[in-house]
Amino acid sequence: MAFGFRKHVVEDVSPKSASSDENAETTGVEALNRLRRFKEQHELDPNLQIEELNDLDVVLANSNAEKGVEVKTASLEENSPYPEVSAVVRNYDVDLPANTIRAWVIGMVLCTVGSAVNMLFSLKNPSVQVTTYVIQLVAYPIGLVWDLIFPDRQFEIWGAKFNLKPGKFNFKEHVVIVVMSNAAYGGGFLYATDVLIAQQVFYGQHFGWAFQLLFGVTTLCTGYGLAGLGRRFLVWPAAMIWPSDLVNASLFYALHDHAPSDPVKTNGWSISRYRWFLYVMGGAFVWYWFPGWIFQGLSFFTFVCWAAPKSVVVNKIFGGLHGYGLLPTTLDWTVISGYVLSPLIPPFHAIANTVAGVIIFFIVVSMCLHFSGKWYADYFVVQSSSAFDNTGAVYDVSRVLNEDLIFDEEKYHSYSPLFLSTQFALSYGLSFAAVAAVIVHVVLYHGKEIMTQFKLARKQEDDIHMKLMKKYRDAEDWWYLVLFAVMIGLSFVVCCAWPTGFPAWAYVICMLIPLVWTIPIGIIQAISNVQLGLNVLTEYVIGYMLPGHPLAMMMFKNYGYICMAQALYFSQDLKLGHYMKVPPRVMFWSQLVASVWSAVVQIAVMNWALGTIPGVCSDDQADHYTCPNGRVFFTASIIWGAIGPARMFSGEALYSSLQWFWLVGAITPVITWFAARRAPKSIFRFVRSINMPLIFGGSNLIPPATSYTYLCWGTVGMIFNYYIKRRWNGWWLQYNYITSAALDCGLVVSTIIIFFTLYLTSAQLPKWYGNYDVFDTLDQTGMAIKSFVADGETFGPTSWP
Repeated sequence: MAFGFRKHVVEDVSPKSASSDENAETTGVEALNRLRRFKEQHELDPNLQIEELNDLDVVLANSNAEKGVEVKTASLEENSPYPEVSAVVRNYDVDLPANTIRAWVIGMVLCTVGSAVNMLFSLKNPSVQVTTYVIQLVAYPIGLVWDLIFPDRQFEIWGAKFNLKPGKFNFKEHVVIVVMSNAAYGGGFLYATDVLIAQQVFYGQHFGWAFQLLFGVTTLCTGYGLAGLGRRFLVWPAAMIWPSDLVNASLFYALHDHAPSDPVKTNGWSISRYRWFLYVMGGAFVWYWFPGWIFQGLSFFTFVCWAAPKSVVVNKIFGGLHGYGLLPTTLDWTVISGYVLSPLIPPFHAIANTVAGVIIFFIVVSMCLHFSGKWYADYFVVQSSSAFDNTGAVYDVSRVLNEDLIFDEEKYHSYSPLFLSTQFALSYGLSFAAVAAVIVHVVLYHGKEIMTQFKLARKQEDDIHMKLMKKYRDAEDWWYLVLFAVMIGLSFVVCCAWPTGFPAWAYVICMLIPLVWTIPIGIIQAISNVQLGLNVLTEYVIGYMLPGHPLAMMMFKNYGYICMAQALYFSQDLKLGHYMKVPPRVMFWSQLVASVWSAVVQIAVMNWALGTIPGVCSDDQADHYTCPNGRVFFTASIIWGAIGPARMFSGEALYSSLQWFWLVGAITPVITWFAARRAPKSIFRFVRSINMPLIFGGSNLIPPATSYTYLCWGTVGMIFNYYIKRRWNGWWLQYNYITSAALDCGLVVSTIIIFFTLYLTSAQLPKWYGNYDVFDTLDQTGMAIKSFVADGETFGPTSWP
C-alpha cells in the first residue's frame, strides 16, 4: 500500500558490476526495459530535452542493449536527466552534521525575529517583509561568527554529550536554518491573522487566545501533514524539479564553496559563482536606489503615456497600472519579479504558456470586451482590484450592512449590484477554467506516473538523488498521517467549540478541496514554478454553501486554500532538503517545530499590536498601521460571504456567462493531449509544451498584478531562458540561478534599508519630473475612463438578483 507503515531499511547505493556474460546480457535487457518505461512516462515532459528522447528512440528501435546500458547509466544513474538540476545540484553526498545545536539555535532565533517583524509590518501600509533570501544571507555570517566564539569540543551534562561547534558551519546546517524560516513565514506572515483581525477589529468578535492559537497552528500544520503524505508524488520523482529550489541550492553552494568555474564548461568564464553573486548583488543593491527613490518613473516606464498624459485611449492601451501595458518597459526588478517571482527561474515552456495566456485573454479577448462596452466597461478603467457600484465609485460595503455588520438584502437592492473591471471579471473566468483544467491535465499527462508511484511507494525507480537519500532514515508515513489526523481533530474543535457559524460538515467539504487539488497543482508548480491558486474556488464554494456567513467564509478559505498553499511550501522545502541531502527526519522536526513556534509568535505580536498601538487598523492611524490585509479580507468576506457568488455568477447575474469557463477548462487539455500524442516529429516539441492550466492560470495574480508586469516578466524570462540558454548554454547552466538569487537579494536588502531609513523617517522624495510629473497621467491616477455619470444618476440594470 502507498501509505503502509514500514520499517526503514538503509540501502546500499553503490553500483553493482556484472561478473559474467549472462549477467551482462540480463543487465542490458533490464536497461532497455527501464529506458522504455522512462520514455513512456516522460514523453510529454516539457522539461526533458527533446534530443534525449530522440536518443532513446534510436536505442529502443535498434534494441541496442550495450548502448541501452550506457544511456541508462548516463541519464538515470550518474546524474539527473534534467540539465538544470545536474548543473546545480551535486550528484554525490558529503557526510556533514545537520541536526546540530548551532543550526537549531540560529534557526529558532531567526525564525522568531522574522516572524515578529513580518507580522508587525503586515499591519502597516506600505509594508516590508523579511524573506527567506534575507535569512539565507544573514545566517551565513552568523554561522561564521558562531565558529569564532565557540570551541570544537565535546561537552557532557547529566550524561548527555554535545558539541557546540562540530566542525565548520556547513551548508546542511544552513539548509535547516532556511527551511525553518521558510516553514514559518515563507508566505510573508501567518495568513490566519487576516481572518482574526477582520473578525476582531471589523466584526467585533474576540474568541480568545486558545481559538487564535489553534486556528493558526492547524492552518499551518494540516498542510504539513498533506505535504508529507504527498512526497512520493511531489518530492521523490526526478521530474518534480521545483525550479525555485535550484536558486536556493545554487546560493548555498556559492556561499560555502568559493572555487573558480571551469572556463571550458562556462563559455570562457572562470569567475567563481560566489564572486559573481557578490558583484551582481552589489549592482542590484545600488541600482534599486534609482527606481526605489531617486527616479521612481523607472518602475512603470510608460513613456507613451508621459507623452499623452490626458488621452484616455492612449492610457488604456499603454498604461502599466490600470491599462493593458503594451510596449512593456521597466528598469525596476521589483516590477519584473514582484508578483510572479524571478523570471530567471521558470523553464521557458512555463514562461511561454503564461505569456500566451496573458496575450490571448488579458489583451486580445479583454480589448474586444472592454472597447465594446461589455459589462458596462466604459465606466471603469481596464483593470482595478476594487469592486464598483452603479455610479462608478468604489463599492461601499457598509451600505449593505445593518448595525450589527450583518448583510441587509433590502439595503443591497436599494444601493447597487457589484461591478468589476474587465480584467478582474476575466480573472474569475480564467480561475474557473484553471481549476477544471489542472485536474484533467494531470490525469491525462501524469496519471500513469501517479498510479505507478502510488503502487510502488518507496520502491519506485530512483534517480541518483533518491538513491543517495536512502542512506538516511526516512520520516515514516505514519508520522505525517498522525500529524494530519491530529490537526484535523483540532480543526473540528476550532470550528465547533466556538460560535463561528462554520459547521462541521462544511469543514469536511472544505478539506476535500486541498485533498483533491494539492497533488495536481503541486505537479504543475514542481515542473513550472507557477502555483495555481484555490482562493477563488474556496470563495465560490462557500458562497453557495453558506450565503450570509462571512466568518465561515473566511475560515473556509483559510483552511481550503491555505492548507494547500502551505502543503506546497513544505513540499518545496522537502525537495530542497532532498537535493542538499539533509536527513528527512531532521527536515520533519525542524519544519514542524518552526511552524508551531512561528504561529505562537505571530499571534502574540498581533495581539500586542492590537492592544498597544493607538488607533490601529483605522484609516487615519498616525503611523499607517491600517491593517491593509485584514481590511481586504473583511471586504472579501462581505462580497463573497454576504452578497455571495450566486448574485454575481448565477441565473440573470451580470457575469453569469463566465460560468462557461468551467467547460472550456475541462475540454481544452483533452484536445492538447490528443494533439501531442498524434503530432509529427516536426512540431512535437511545440505541441507537447502546451500546458492549458498555465495558459488559464499562470496569470492568476491579475489583479493586483497587471498584464504590463507579466509582459515585462515574460520578456526578461525569454531573454535568459530561451536566447541565452541556447546561445551560451555553459554560462546559463553555471550562472543563471545564482544571478537570479543575486538580483533578488540585492533588491531585498536595498528595499529594507530604504524603508527603514527613508520611509519610516518620513523623508521627502527628490522633487523633480521623474518622481512627480510622470505619475500625473490618467493611468497612474486611475482615471482612464471613457464615461462618467452625472451626480445623482446611475448606470446598469434597474433590478438585479
